[in-house]
Amino acid sequence: MHILGISGSLRRASFNTALLHAAQELMPDGTVITIHDLHDLPLFDQDVEAQGDPALVVALKDAVTQADALLLACPEYNGGITGVLKNAIDWLSRPGVSRDAAPLAGKRVCIMGASPGVTGTVRAQDQLRLILRRAGAVVEPQGEVLVFQAHTKITDGRLSDERTRDFLARHLNHFLEILA
Repeated sequence: MHILGISGSLRRASFNTALLHAAQELMPDGTVITIHDLHDLPLFDQDVEAQGDPALVVALKDAVTQADALLLACPEYNGGITGVLKNAIDWLSRPGVSRDAAPLAGKRVCIMGASPGVTGTVRAQDQLRLILRRAGAVVEPQGEVLVFQAHTKITDGRLSDERTRDFLARHLNHFLEILA
């Protein structure tokens, strides 16, 4: 099983990227999570798309197409998803060069998120679910991973809170059961 992980944060010490690394550690044998970086992904522009997807967009679309599922780590900025994550979804909602289906069409997605706030990333995850459904993705499982007060649970880039690690492991295993 190959899962592509994408963090909606570009920050070097991102709590959400740390969650992806924790997910890599917690996955059972036989399941691999590859993290795809969104740095330098160009802004979606239909004029640029009409001339052919830029190389970084092609690489992202190929990575999503080849993955069995996606694991999105969703920060919350101003009560919503980040521009970086929305931009990636905009590109992924469009067909590739061969005009096949968009990479997100029918792709199974698991969402999680971490924030220093007391509500985690609940508003951003709700918004992300709506956007992903509109793009044709299938968001599962229905439960949420909302890591609130992340600065107390993620230390030196590692998810150190055992209760949160246990919850994340159970959530990921449930997602894998759905994929099987």
